[in-house]
Amino acid sequence: MDPFTLIGVVLAFVAVFGSMIMEGGNPASIFLPPAMMLVFLGTFGVAMGCGLKKDTIGALKSVKDAFLTKQHPPDEVVTAIVGFAELARREGLLALEEAAKSIEDPFLRKGIELAVDGTDPEELREIMESEIKSKKVDDKAAAKFFADMGGFAPTLGIIGTVLGLVHVLENLSDPGKLGHLIAGAFVATLWGVMTANLLWLPIGNKLARVAAVNAHHMELVVEGVLSVQAGANPRIVEQKLLSFLSADERPAEAAKAA
Repeated sequence: MDPFTLIGVVLAFVAVFGSMIMEGGNPASIFLPPAMMLVFLGTFGVAMGCGLKKDTIGALKSVKDAFLTKQHPPDEVVTAIVGFAELARREGLLALEEAAKSIEDPFLRKGIELAVDGTDPEELREIMESEIKSKKVDDKAAAKFFADMGGFAPTLGIIGTVLGLVHVLENLSDPGKLGHLIAGAFVATLWGVMTANLLWLPIGNKLARVAAVNAHHMELVVEGVLSVQAGANPRIVEQKLLSFLSADERPAEAAKAA
């Protein structure tokens, strides 16, 4: 689990509200339901209107991935595939049928099962690469949804401020209310800019980063499965897969050897 996005967002909000308190302000003063409804509901509505129904549903489901994404450690994936290569070379591909049932990674499990079923290597590659492309499309749509929210939120905030100032002008005859009304008018802009930069854009960027990591992982799996199916030497398989990893992702022994 990678909680750094959650920690980062919390730290950002702590910095904002902490500075407000240090300056003598009252954080409760910005929790105005009309402004918050306009910014949150309006931003979500506009972003929802920019895509399809499945894009909105997929984006909502992906929020968990942004804050608590679970990654498959690359070195562990390489170790697992090398183990399959050793087993297949020693006992044949059919020996992997039982081992495949214990694989947690669904993409790797599917690849091993296709290999065991005798799928032609070119067809196997085509099937798995098509799944990678489909995953990239879904991940891109989810990241775009929150990037759109980050773009729309400040504008919705400005709209809220303009509406608030209109209300101010309607009450010029009552000077006692003007200070409160003007302050309230600018709260919408504050929420728009704050949520865009502290919430929606970080989520969108994190989802884009997670998508890239997942695509890289799936590409590594494809090469590993095809090597296992071809009966390649486990040592060669290991070296081939390690070339996909950065130095800090490789096992300690492999990193030293490199």
